[in-house]
Amino acid sequence: MERLNVGIVGACGRGASFKVACDAMNIKVLAVCDTNAEGLARAAESLGAEEKYADYDAMLEKSDIDAVIIGTPMPLHVPQAVAALKHNLHVLSEVPAGVSIEECKELVQAGKAGDAVYMMAENYTYIRWNVMVREMVRRGLFGTPYYAEGEYVHELKPLNETTPWRRKWQTGINGITYPTHSLGPILQWMSAPPESDGDRVVSLCCAGSGHHYRDPRGDEYENEDSCVMLCKMESGGLVKIRVDMLSDRPHSMTNYQLQGTDGCYESARAAGGTQRIWLRSKCEDQNTWLNLAELEDEFLPDYWKVGEENARKAGHGGGDYFEILDFMDAIEGKRPCVIGIHEAMDMTLPGLVSQQSILEGGRWLDVPDSREW
Repeated sequence: MERLNVGIVGACGRGASFKVACDAMNIKVLAVCDTNAEGLARAAESLGAEEKYADYDAMLEKSDIDAVIIGTPMPLHVPQAVAALKHNLHVLSEVPAGVSIEECKELVQAGKAGDAVYMMAENYTYIRWNVMVREMVRRGLFGTPYYAEGEYVHELKPLNETTPWRRKWQTGINGITYPTHSLGPILQWMSAPPESDGDRVVSLCCAGSGHHYRDPRGDEYENEDSCVMLCKMESGGLVKIRVDMLSDRPHSMTNYQLQGTDGCYESARAAGGTQRIWLRSKCEDQNTWLNLAELEDEFLPDYWKVGEENARKAGHGGGDYFEILDFMDAIEGKRPCVIGIHEAMDMTLPGLVSQQSILEGGRWLDVPDSREW
């Protein structure tokens, strides 16, 4: 491909952070779009865009773009992705894929109706440690994975006030409203063993810890402080996901564990901690942990090593760079989309079902498979 022309919507906010990754590849940010009219000119200058739009539909109709990057609030992801797909434009969308099961069905149908690539930008699947664990599972060093934990513990009460959409869509609904950072890497791990045909959540239940905080207006947050969902996997495994965006505590966002028949992994729970791993084939005995960093040469994939300098500049632990790289490869047909429409649904739908489970007192509910829609 000579050059990919993209339009970034949400260019005055999250969308602007894709600049480093685009600059490092053969991507031209041709157009920017945002409802923030005052900031739009600055965003265009910063991103090197020739065109700027305050109206998304106008950008889709008028601009000579090949793809859109959606960096807008959660409730806009599906409408904007569907509109782009109907114009046969490739889509890279921020997470989660959607905010309701019904609109997720609409997105899947739009994705199946054309030839454009849809990819969800779940950047935590690209973090160095998560990539290394996936590679070890792929090579069979964990044996059969059967249990995992993921946590997103990120106090966001002040950010709720500066980005009001979060107050409604993240902390204004009970249950797991922001699942993909925790669930995304785990789904890739559970699907990675050599003998696996893929894995997904088939049923779940969700419960919360109660309400202990109020917003600056004195209103109680609808989301309980810590929500936990237990997920039964198609493979028979069990996954626990915790999301907490309200508790007063130090930042501890990316916590993961994986247990397999021949290995286990526990991420560092705080800055400066050790990513520790036990592998039957690497450790002297069952009580010896290894520092995961000691295994980088052997298990960090070559693409990560080659792109590390650019990845470090791009943010989110390198995720923003590598997801753009995978998006480009999928568009050019080099390999299937890593987080295509169904993978995006596998990471998104459990959170939506959890919101119904917690309303029903933690009842176990089935999770739909988008491949059957």
